[in-house]
Amino acid sequence: MLKVLIPIDGSPNCQFAVRHVIKQFMDNTAMETHLLNVQPPFNQDITRFVSRTSVQDYHRDQAEKALGPIREMLNNFGIPYSVHIEVGDRAKHIADTARRLRCDQIVMSTARKNSLTRLIENSVTNKVIELTSVPVEVIAGDAVSRWERYGIPAGLGALLALLLAAAVD
Repeated sequence: MLKVLIPIDGSPNCQFAVRHVIKQFMDNTAMETHLLNVQPPFNQDITRFVSRTSVQDYHRDQAEKALGPIREMLNNFGIPYSVHIEVGDRAKHIADTARRLRCDQIVMSTARKNSLTRLIENSVTNKVIELTSVPVEVIAGDAVSRWERYGIPAGLGALLALLLAAAVD
């Protein structure tokens, strides 16, 4: 039986990974599907003033918001799944959960980003690949936004022009 872990963060890109797993399930129904939502922890300054149960309730509510559309997709196709919710570092929990559940594969989706954006941002996908020995299948999500395609290079170009103008004077 093939065990698949799908990290779900609530972004529309997660649906691309789920659709891919649904297609795999239609070809091979001997599949065990695990959904994992990892919530970022609160700052210690916040948790001092809020009860532990309130923090847990908040994380559970946020996880349910993220998992809702994915659950609906899997239920529509009659695909059985298990849900796991963690709080902490996303990449570390994804790698640890895949190892703990003895998954055969991690199916993640990632946004299509340009090289400049990938250079600036930390990529959870890259960290997961570094941390795990479980094969990771990366599914391309939505195309790069207009902001990333034109806004960031234009902003950097304007900054370089401003620095050049300041250096010349």
